[in-house]
Amino acid sequence: MTGMEKFEINDLVLETPRLHLRRFRQEDLADLYVYASTPGVGEMAGWKHHESLEETRRVLTDFICKNEVFALQERESGRVIGSLGVHVCQEPLPPGLSAGQVREIGYVLAKPYWGQGLMPQAVGVVVDYLFTKTDLQALLCGHFDFNRQSRRVIEKCGFVFWQTYRYDARQIGKILDGRVYLLTRQAYFG
Repeated sequence: MTGMEKFEINDLVLETPRLHLRRFRQEDLADLYVYASTPGVGEMAGWKHHESLEETRRVLTDFICKNEVFALQERESGRVIGSLGVHVCQEPLPPGLSAGQVREIGYVLAKPYWGQGLMPQAVGVVVDYLFTKTDLQALLCGHFDFNRQSRRVIEKCGFVFWQTYRYDARQIGKILDGRVYLLTRQAYFG
């Protein structure tokens, strides 16, 4: 299989019982700032929480331009409460697979929504889309050792431990240990 050159959201909208997953828009700035500026949210993913609206504006512009990060919009309130990206892999690739055959999933959720089962639903619907509508052969997803909540999401979604890694989280001035998990197309369709 040739693989996927680039994943793009464009007009794609995915649904879970409580969320719409869609492309970010300029009008999401205030919602993005609310969760990205909350201490402890970004730090779980290796980045410092935002200290200004201008910082959030730069991130939002990047999300819109790269077109590979879903806005997680709560159906009931209409607010954007998180993000979920489908990125080119930064980790070493699983044996026998090329860069076009593997993507990495990363996500962030606003603190008031932690522990409600929203992220496993969001990751699950994206995984299903990627394996049923594209020719990707594998997905990677990782978490830092201290982030037990993210580990549970990854395991609930069927990923299995693949390897450990060290990450230079310059924004927060730390070297972080983490774990990477793998989900193959073959395992998904089992």
